[in-house]
Amino acid sequence: MISLAGVYKRYTREYYALSNITFEVGRGEIVALVGPKDSGKTCIMRILAGIEKPDKGEVYIKNFSLDKIDYSLDVAICYLPYKTIFFEKKTVYDNLKYVLEIRKTDKSLIEEKINQAVIDFRLESIINTKVEKLSNFERYLVSIARLSFRKLEIVLIDNIFEELTNAQNKELFRLFKKYFFKPNTTVLLATSDEGLARSIANHIIFLKYGAIEKEEE
Repeated sequence: MISLAGVYKRYTREYYALSNITFEVGRGEIVALVGPKDSGKTCIMRILAGIEKPDKGEVYIKNFSLDKIDYSLDVAICYLPYKTIFFEKKTVYDNLKYVLEIRKTDKSLIEEKINQAVIDFRLESIINTKVEKLSNFERYLVSIARLSFRKLEIVLIDNIFEELTNAQNKELFRLFKKYFFKPNTTVLLATSDEGLARSIANHIIFLKYGAIEKEEE
């Protein structure tokens, strides 16, 4: 499903964010990238999401080379970053409606889908709130609700757990299991918490200083 071979990425002449990264992820695997800050976790996520390109090496997603893949046609992939992106001045309702509209959802189904998301993700108290007023946890809830409108093949979850409470993380895991942790959906999550990774993933890749220290399956 995903393959990286000899991947390097650097932002300055002296600093390599990634150094000789090589690993494979099969369809339906839940893989954790574990390491401290600046270990390369987010850089890998951003490359897989198509936001950045490696300086060297090969990356394949569904047998498509990274430089040839069409993210709108070839793969259904989503990226949930630490800093979520919304129309900040618009309400949660407006943001959810916008996503459905740009995906050409039948107009007769838009209100039904939003109302169901409000129930499923417990958004009743914030649906008419501007996104800029939301807490990090609430922003993640809306992000997951927004992603639930799509049928996804690959889910990238990037360092969203560290600043949340145990109860909040438990609720996010419940939602991930319901919507994303499925036999044909591949999940990569980045975290600095090894215990959390072991509780979720069946394949763990440990990173330090932009290189792989070890892998466990």
